[in-house]
Amino acid sequence: MSPWYLYLVRTLDNRLYTGITTDVERRFSQHQAGKGAKALRGRGELTLAFSHLVGDRSSALRLEYRIKQLTKAQKEMLVKGALSFEDLLASLQTSSEIKTLG
Repeated sequence: MSPWYLYLVRTLDNRLYTGITTDVERRFSQHQAGKGAKALRGRGELTLAFSHLVGDRSSALRLEYRIKQLTKAQKEMLVKGALSFEDLLASLQTSSEIKTLG
C-alpha cells in the first residue's frame, strides 16, 4: 500500500485548496492541467504551498477534514511552519481515541 500525503495548493487569488493523494507531483500536475478538483479549474496559476506525509488513507481523510475546518489564517500558519503539523496529527489521534472510548 502506498503512503498518503496531505497537500495545499495556492490559487492565483490566494486561496488554499486542501487535498490528499498517494503521489503529490502527479496530483499537482493534474490540477495544473485543469483535471481533478472543480474548485481549482480556471483559477489561474497554481502553486504547491505545502505537502506532508500522513500515512494511511483513513488518517489522511480525517486530517484533510480537520484542516478544511481551519481558518485561512491557521492554514497560512501551517504553510509557514508556525503551526506544527505534528501537533495537528497528535490532536487528530487524540480525538479519534476519545471517539473510540466514548
